[in-house]
Amino acid sequence: MMTATDRTTLRELARQVAEIAALPIQAERREWWKQHNSLKTTRPMILVFPEGSWEELLTGKDLVCEDDVARRIEWQLRNRIYYHEHFQDDTVIEKTWVVNKVIHNSGWGLEAQHIPSPEARGAWRFDPVIHTPADLHKLRFPEIAYDEAATQQALTEAHDLFGDILDVQLKGVAHISYHLMAEYTGWRGLEEVMTDMALNPGWVHDAMAFLTEGHKRILQQYIDQNLLSLNNDATYQNSGGNGYTDELPALGSVSGSGFDPERVRPCDLWASAEAQEMAGVSPKMHAEFILHYEKQLLEPFGLTGYGCCEDLTRKMGDVLTIPHIRRISISPFASVDKCAPQLKGDYIFSWKPNPAHLVGHFDEARIRTYIRHAVEVAQEHGCVMEMILKDTHTCEHHPERFDRWLTIAREVRAEFE
Repeated sequence: MMTATDRTTLRELARQVAEIAALPIQAERREWWKQHNSLKTTRPMILVFPEGSWEELLTGKDLVCEDDVARRIEWQLRNRIYYHEHFQDDTVIEKTWVVNKVIHNSGWGLEAQHIPSPEARGAWRFDPVIHTPADLHKLRFPEIAYDEAATQQALTEAHDLFGDILDVQLKGVAHISYHLMAEYTGWRGLEEVMTDMALNPGWVHDAMAFLTEGHKRILQQYIDQNLLSLNNDATYQNSGGNGYTDELPALGSVSGSGFDPERVRPCDLWASAEAQEMAGVSPKMHAEFILHYEKQLLEPFGLTGYGCCEDLTRKMGDVLTIPHIRRISISPFASVDKCAPQLKGDYIFSWKPNPAHLVGHFDEARIRTYIRHAVEVAQEHGCVMEMILKDTHTCEHHPERFDRWLTIAREVRAEFE
């Protein structure tokens, strides 16, 4: 049970969030995103996701609640307030409090094993659990089960805590993202998969086909159990960005039936995929061993995105064949100069600036020149650009660097408005 003091703290923070959400700028940003996601503007949008750096920006010492559950809720509320007070990017602070449906997934029958690093935040090593083609038979298709009782309990508690302050919403599956190679390399090992593609290609294809079929079955279970929820809102999309758009939900479908708000379909949703593990393989192998399968999974959805930290510069021709592709990740390792003329204004140019600029010597002049070049190239080719600062695993305990980076980015954007 939450203490009265914790409850009072959370409700006060929720009121602050509601006040921020009511500011006119939030409605303006929401409309900017709708225009952006529909390819109707070349005004670069800006978002920041501190990710690993959050523990240096909003620490446990900043929390005052005692109960663990209350502290998790407190962090989420203070997170929104921090965005408003510090970042001033194009994040829309919403008045909503989302309660996610409790959905159980039985898993694939195997658990990835890792050899941990002795360092607190060091890199682990793969510890394969699939050693022979016969081991693929240890995998099974996941089963999905909806826990309605637990969901209703969570919803009731949220209404009791925030119902008179925030808009409490119940959501099912709203973030759809496929990571086939991450799953398979977790079982087989990255080096082993690289070798298999050259020496045992049939084995890799068998694994990808199994995973593809499994994910198709998962999606069908979501549909059958009516677990899908719209994501044309602040829902995180692809590897950065959000889903605000008037293009979804789809007004119709292949069968001609219209949208039913009580039964969301895949064609009403955004979905995405990525294959960072394939960053070092050729475009031909990328298309054969992973993109062929990802395209099958993305085909049912209304709008799709692709990529994360992998360099897609030489693979863009294949990426653009993905059904309903809209948002494409241009990683810090990709060539802005070569990608921009390939995308033009026909897709979202989701640029990921180099997060390493926030560590070591914080060189503002260098950052400004770096951002200006990317924006210049994007503007030259009419790109629909967004700048997504993410993968910042540390800012070396200098949280002000995020504020300064964002100020520079906004100033550069203003030069082209």
